[in-house]
Amino acid sequence: MTRVILVRHGRTAANAGGILAGRSPGVDLDEVGREQVVRTRGHLADVVWDAVVMSPLDRTRQTAGILVEARPDAPLHVEDRVQECDYGEWTGSSLKALAKDPMWKVVQAHPSAAHFPGGESLLHVQHRAVSALREWNATLGSDATYLVVSHGDVIKAILADALGLHLDHFQRLCVDPASVSIIDYTPLRPFVERMNDTGQSIPGRTGSKGRKSGGARTRRRASDAAVGGGAGR
Repeated sequence: MTRVILVRHGRTAANAGGILAGRSPGVDLDEVGREQVVRTRGHLADVVWDAVVMSPLDRTRQTAGILVEARPDAPLHVEDRVQECDYGEWTGSSLKALAKDPMWKVVQAHPSAAHFPGGESLLHVQHRAVSALREWNATLGSDATYLVVSHGDVIKAILADALGLHLDHFQRLCVDPASVSIIDYTPLRPFVERMNDTGQSIPGRTGSKGRKSGGARTRRRASDAAVGGGAGR
C-alpha cells in the first residue's frame, strides 16, 4: 500500500480576491495562507513521509517549504503534471466575471467537456495528475508515504478518480486551502481515507433551534463550485 497525502497550497491574495490565478507567476501565500500551512504542518507532525512531490508554481513551493521544516531530510521533487490547470484566456480574471461566460455552465455541469480557451481541458488535467501519482507510487514503492502539494481543481480530479466518480461529478468535492486529503493505493483499488481536512471544527449553527438572534448560522451556499478551488470557508 502506498499512502499519498494531498495538500493544497495555502491561501493567496488571488484566492481571497476571487481571482483565477491559474499559472500566473508571482502568486504568493498571503499572511493567512502561511498561517494555514503552519497549522497543517502541526497536524502532520506525527507523520513520517518519504518524499514531497510538488507543483512548480510559487504558492506550492512556498507551501512545501513550510511543510518540510518538520521533515528536512525528505527529498523534494518538482512535478509539472500536478501543477495548476492551464486556464488559458480565463487566467487572471475575476470569478464573478467568468460566471457570465457561457463556458462557466459547462465547467459546472459537465467538466469532462470543458476545454478552457487557449488552455487545457479538465479531462487532461485529471489524466496527467493521476498518471503522475501512479508513476510516483511505482517509483517510491508500496511501503511509501509521500506528500503531493498541488492545487484545488487538480486534487479534486485526483480524488474523483480514486472515488470512482465520473469527472462530471468532481465539482461536488471541496478542497480548501492548506487542506489534507489522503488516498491509500493498493494493488486492487484506492481507498480515500480523508478529504478536505483542515483540522477545524464542523461549521454549522450554534444556539437554540429556531433562534432568531445571538447565534451564528451557516452561511447560505451558492450552487456553483469554486473554479480553481476558491478561498475556502
